[in-house]
Amino acid sequence: MMSSFARTDTSLLGRWWWTVDRWTLLSVIALMGFGAVLMLAASPAAAERIGLKSFQLASRQIVLLPFAAAVLIAMSLATPRWIRRVACVGLVCSIGLLVLTLLAGPEIKGATRWISLGGLSIQPSEFVKPCFAVAAAWLLSLKEEETGVPGAKIAVALWVVVASLLLLQPDLGQAVLLTAVWGTQVFLAGLPLAWIAVLAVVGASGLVAAYAALPHVSARVDSFFDPAAGDRYQISRSIEAFMNGGLFGRGPGEGTVKAQLPDAHSDFIFAVAGEEMGLIACLLILGLFAFIVLRGFARLLQENSLFVLLAASGLLVQFGLQAFINMASTLHLMPTKGMTLPFLSYGGSSLMALALGMGMLLALTRRRVGGEAAL
Repeated sequence: MMSSFARTDTSLLGRWWWTVDRWTLLSVIALMGFGAVLMLAASPAAAERIGLKSFQLASRQIVLLPFAAAVLIAMSLATPRWIRRVACVGLVCSIGLLVLTLLAGPEIKGATRWISLGGLSIQPSEFVKPCFAVAAAWLLSLKEEETGVPGAKIAVALWVVVASLLLLQPDLGQAVLLTAVWGTQVFLAGLPLAWIAVLAVVGASGLVAAYAALPHVSARVDSFFDPAAGDRYQISRSIEAFMNGGLFGRGPGEGTVKAQLPDAHSDFIFAVAGEEMGLIACLLILGLFAFIVLRGFARLLQENSLFVLLAASGLLVQFGLQAFINMASTLHLMPTKGMTLPFLSYGGSSLMALALGMGMLLALTRRRVGGEAAL
């Protein structure tokens, strides 16, 4: 493909090919490939448990992969200005859907996080995350432009609104992830350390309040610290899967623990990778996540635009932290949290939102000349 575009090619695709981070793009596509293989291995048992055909869940996920790839490429072609516009429009729509979800969404396992639109089940919180990261970055970067717009104050209000809506679902994990992204951006924007201190106090207070007010949160925390305090069925099966897999795994489709793990195709898909592909493959998956995050930050070292720096950093923190939370909870390094493993876990909303976010990242980290970065 490299020979398809000469360096003198000034077409849209030609300029894109020579300016986009091809290694990050390749790594994201590799994760999508791993996701397709793991979905074929992990989802049949889950599908049969809920009365579906063996490969019905896998088919739903895999059929979305070309659309996710299209979103990824389309967003990576955009300029920072268009990324900002898409994020702002997407954030407004996502907040509206969050409110609609609370009012009309079905309650599933004690939470109201999904809404049905046109026959499709959508989880608006997944789309809030990348759009919030970019919109907040724009607001925080307004201080450089001296427009007189109180961008920082608006960003604070925006964080309060979105975090509150997530907590009302309730979805503590997504609220914590969103707060971590916002806190990183506030720090990088050079705002007073007092803001960071206030954010830390609010965050710690929120976690304590969640432990006291949300039974499922307290149960997971208690179970993590005291094996006799709660149900550890899924985490025990997860650890068993890693032990069964060894270095090289049992082979695709040969795992047995997935038949006993209710969330093997979603929250615990990393355990399926451990049993069927082994430690080596798990380290490769971990390496892909680490490579994307570290390479993204490396490309930002020479970035002069505060907006690009804040937006891309927010997207990288969201992506890396979400992967870390999923893998750490699967390995019992932290209390379990229902959060997808990017591009590997089952979930159409998660897949499309991650493609949107990584497409935005690829667009923001493209090499530009002159004043193109400000477009």
